[in-house]
Amino acid sequence: MKTVVIGVGRMGRRHVHAIRKLGWMLEGVYDVSANSLELAAQEHQLESRQLFQSLDAMFAQCRPEVVVIATNADTHCELTCLAAQSGAKYILVEKPMAVSIEECDRMIEVCREAGVGLAVNHQMRFMPTYSVPKALFQGPEFGGLCSMTVIAGNFGFAMNGSHYFEAFRFLTDEVPVEVSAWFSSELVPNPRGPQYQDRAGCIRAVTASGKRLYMDVSVDQGHGFGCTYACRYGIITLNELSGELASSERESQHRDLPTTRYGMPCINKRYAVSPPDLIDTTSAVLQALVTGKNSVSGEVGRQVVELLVAAHQSADEGGSPVRMDGGKLDRKRVFNWA
Repeated sequence: MKTVVIGVGRMGRRHVHAIRKLGWMLEGVYDVSANSLELAAQEHQLESRQLFQSLDAMFAQCRPEVVVIATNADTHCELTCLAAQSGAKYILVEKPMAVSIEECDRMIEVCREAGVGLAVNHQMRFMPTYSVPKALFQGPEFGGLCSMTVIAGNFGFAMNGSHYFEAFRFLTDEVPVEVSAWFSSELVPNPRGPQYQDRAGCIRAVTASGKRLYMDVSVDQGHGFGCTYACRYGIITLNELSGELASSERESQHRDLPTTRYGMPCINKRYAVSPPDLIDTTSAVLQALVTGKNSVSGEVGRQVVELLVAAHQSADEGGSPVRMDGGKLDRKRVFNWA
């Protein structure tokens, strides 16, 4: 597959690794920064003919089949539309997909009209840190997932929290219908520049069947991240940095007792789950895009942005629940996510 990468900062250079791991042809890389191009050239032994500071020149010379967009979110819509209209067959865009719901809709529509496959780089479904807990709680020993709780340092709802929104959808096979959010009042500088802002705080999202996602990534929290999965008959806890997973489940003879009997004899187990390799998971997202199997579609990326918008609207209203299925989300509001 003839491939180009737009934006070769840290994440863009990871995409170059992923492309080469797949054995695809890297035809060119683009960046507005000459320093970033030089770093990419040194890290990946790129030739001068592969380095571009003109998108028009890159598309004309490379004629790529696959375009990877690894820039900040405020350029995703424009670049996705340009790539679709320049002859690309597949486009992978970094998360969050865009900075408004309206931009997501435009990206999806332009790609649909051009017959282009569009995916967003949400990787959780390809990571054992999520597939292993899912396999456990879907078994009879745990009786299904009731809630997912994410506790982490201040990693931002748009930049990293968005991954967990998509993971929750993957783990439950449901989309949240109601969101409540409470943002930390303090604002900390964004590492990608003063023009960007990514809020910290707490979120509660609920699906139509009552499954819950809780997240606490408040501004005063500065270490680690992990998930706790509460199930009908047990609890699964995973430290995502170390890969340590601990589970506790009711003994089978006590499963029919009411939930008020929460202290019954149990079976405790520990597992080691390999922390994900981001190159491997990015390769998996790219492979899924071109094969059409288990791809993280533009529609999925839009659902994540909708949840982000709902969280902001709820926080603006003092944490009041915001319905996602009532047509009240502000499609046009533009956010300064990175």
